[in-house]
Amino acid sequence: MNAMLRMFALLLVTALLLSCQSAPKTTHFMHDNLTKLWETEPRLTTSESVCYNPTENLLYVSCINGQPLEKNGQGFIAKVDPDGNIVDLTWIEGLDAPKGMGIYEGKLYVTDIDQLVEIDIADGAIVNRFPAEGAQFLNDISIDAVGNVYVSDMTTNKIHRLSAGNFEVWLESEMLDTPNGLFIENDFLLIGMAGSVLKAGLQDAVLSVYIENTGGIDGLVADGNGNYIISDWTGNVHLIHPEKEKIKLLDTTPVKQNAADIEFIVEKNLLLVPTFFDNRVTAYEVKDFQ
Repeated sequence: MNAMLRMFALLLVTALLLSCQSAPKTTHFMHDNLTKLWETEPRLTTSESVCYNPTENLLYVSCINGQPLEKNGQGFIAKVDPDGNIVDLTWIEGLDAPKGMGIYEGKLYVTDIDQLVEIDIADGAIVNRFPAEGAQFLNDISIDAVGNVYVSDMTTNKIHRLSAGNFEVWLESEMLDTPNGLFIENDFLLIGMAGSVLKAGLQDAVLSVYIENTGGIDGLVADGNGNYIISDWTGNVHLIHPEKEKIKLLDTTPVKQNAADIEFIVEKNLLLVPTFFDNRVTAYEVKDFQ
């Protein structure tokens, strides 16, 4: 009898060990205010940025399809519907490493390493390329009410601006440290960078610190309730506010899923996260944070 008990105990321990070994590894973190709605098929190769076009009710996704600084002509822009279906995988082709995007009066503007590309949305065609002298890593875009296009350069620590057909350096400062995410609010350009958000007056380009202790910033958007949502590329997404502690919304680093240049559609409470090397876009419904 004792021998049978010992055998049973041994079998039980063995089963428990095997169960532990086969148990899934630590999953990612998601705040209770987030609900995952969908993810695209993994065909958006090196998905870097998402831009919503309310006129078409479609998402544009910039796909590097290579390395971030590789001039291979293989980059493309895809069209995705709000339910995560890929409508046109290679809507715009012939880019190198497309990243940030912005829309103004029927034109889609896209950064492409050292140039700004202008696309006619109705025709689905590239109509202009604006080289940026000395640029090395053009990244995000934000566009003001009169159509000036502001572009960050992470490597040279400059902000370029396209205005009346002229693309030139608009802001250069020692305060800038790998500037990336841009967002225009009222009369200010908000600049997300390593560890903080700065703001610069659109009229005078005077810089000041707006939000501190943010961690690294890739995407920077507003949630419509006075807060901002930031991503850090590695897989973290946070809610931040100039007078409140930041709140972690998402952490997909355990599953090695990036969080690149995010989009937030206020009227839909929809957060869109391009997953870069994971080749997808993931959508989350976000409950209001007051």
